[in-house]
Amino acid sequence: MEPEATPPWLDLPREITAAILQKLRTVEILTTAQKVCTTWRSVCNDPSMWRRVDIHGSEDTWEMPLDLDKICRRAVDRSSGQLIDINIEYFGNDDLLLYISQRSSQLKRLQLVNCYGISYDCLIEAIKNLPLLEELHLYYIYTIPETIASIGRSCPLLKSFTLNSHRSKHVVCDLEALAIAENMPGLVHLQLFGNTMTNEGLNAILEGCPNLESLDLRRCFNVLLCGDLGKLCSERIKDLKLPHDSIDDYKFRDTEIISDEASDDDYVSGFSDMDMVSDYEDYLSREVSMILKTGFGIN
Repeated sequence: MEPEATPPWLDLPREITAAILQKLRTVEILTTAQKVCTTWRSVCNDPSMWRRVDIHGSEDTWEMPLDLDKICRRAVDRSSGQLIDINIEYFGNDDLLLYISQRSSQLKRLQLVNCYGISYDCLIEAIKNLPLLEELHLYYIYTIPETIASIGRSCPLLKSFTLNSHRSKHVVCDLEALAIAENMPGLVHLQLFGNTMTNEGLNAILEGCPNLESLDLRRCFNVLLCGDLGKLCSERIKDLKLPHDSIDDYKFRDTEIISDEASDDDYVSGFSDMDMVSDYEDYLSREVSMILKTGFGIN
């Protein structure tokens, strides 16, 4: 009986293997991909594999069979301080955020989506550990104006800030907008989906953030862009989204995440490791074929 042929992906250069594996989700790498063979496990242990971490939970906690907190901590540990970009959705608490910030001083981008276990006090403390942060995106995270002010003071390099909510349009408050205007002068991109600010808050932002190029005001129904203010916005802002503009391209609608990616059902128990490993072998074979056809070009 002839021995089975060696899978073609085992002979790939290490950097090619790493580039392919990096296309997988963080959860997939830690729960399955690294189990395929010793070569993959070695690649998956390299800190350079963990410069970006992306972990999605579920709105329904009963649909999360995995300990995402533990998986996230493991990914942060694997990065050995090289983490520069992390996104966590629908899970997380104060302890986890502090764990991340205390071990990721090089972090440049942080995105938190529906992380209801994270308090504004902890967010303030965690951000103090991230002086190199350039992008901060908060979706449905509870904050107060002092949170925003502290973030601005702690992150002098901040260029992109998102503070999205689903607050009632009947509430009127400019305090968050004023905190942005007074503490984030270097902003280039700002998204305030569903904010309660008025024209006064918007005026303050335009004055306090002179480098602003893109501004998303969708569902900021207390802002009335007419007259001089409307003219100023259209002249100053290259990419301007108005309060009543379409939200068809908006990924997060209220508390529901709309995603083109695979559902979390992919991770539900019921599949053996060997079944999933076989799937990854098929995946790698397809990726190798594509790379060979394109002359090893990897984006």
